[in-house]
Amino acid sequence: MERILATALGQDVSQLAAQEKQLLLSRLLARFAHEVRNPLSSLDIHVQLLEEDLARAAPQIRQKTASRLEIIHGELHRLENIVKHFLSLAGPSALDLRPVQPATVIGHVCELLRPEAAARGIDIRMKWPDALPQVSADAAQLTQALLNLLINAIQAVGRDGRVEVNAASDRRPDTLSIEVRDTGPGIPADKQSAIFEPFFTTKEEGSGLGLWIVQQIISAHGGAVEAANAPGGGALFVLHLPLRGKAAPDG
Repeated sequence: MERILATALGQDVSQLAAQEKQLLLSRLLARFAHEVRNPLSSLDIHVQLLEEDLARAAPQIRQKTASRLEIIHGELHRLENIVKHFLSLAGPSALDLRPVQPATVIGHVCELLRPEAAARGIDIRMKWPDALPQVSADAAQLTQALLNLLINAIQAVGRDGRVEVNAASDRRPDTLSIEVRDTGPGIPADKQSAIFEPFFTTKEEGSGLGLWIVQQIISAHGGAVEAANAPGGGALFVLHLPLRGKAAPDG
């Protein structure tokens, strides 16, 4: 994050607090998205006008330009989706906090990714105690955070391995812990401090935003994310979410 801010602002930001850096980055992303969206809107309008002009052209010209216009429309749509993604990162929506059964969210995410994992020869395993307490959370955002972690784990393993998701409420006081462990190569020692920075990735498949989004979501819930290499090999990510309300059986 510091490298991105320093390049964009032309100044040293290493002495700023993490919250200040996050605020600066959010503002930069919002400004970037706004600046890109304006010419995109103009391009979209002029492409539509060009199509109207071409509608009156000779058939052979319409036929020759049709595929090129289709490509232009597709690329404009792709750029608009990128802008929307940047805007969502710049200003995360307010949390819709409700009582959430963690096992339900974990099970849903694992079942979503099980076909992709199976195609790679990767086994997804889940484990938690019978009476797992509820958390006050935004179910959609918590689902997104877990999806990002599991996708990251599956990509790290590559093929023929295992991803484990474990949950417990007795590892920290008043906290629910969700572990995602994989049998991949682990986190390089010289990269551990940078893995939560936006756009940082060591994988060809990665965008470098997945883990940063995880950290944003969990921080917004008042929690924290830890990353380490597991004792037996592979990477270990742990989400710590504060418990609010009374414990309830999760099934």
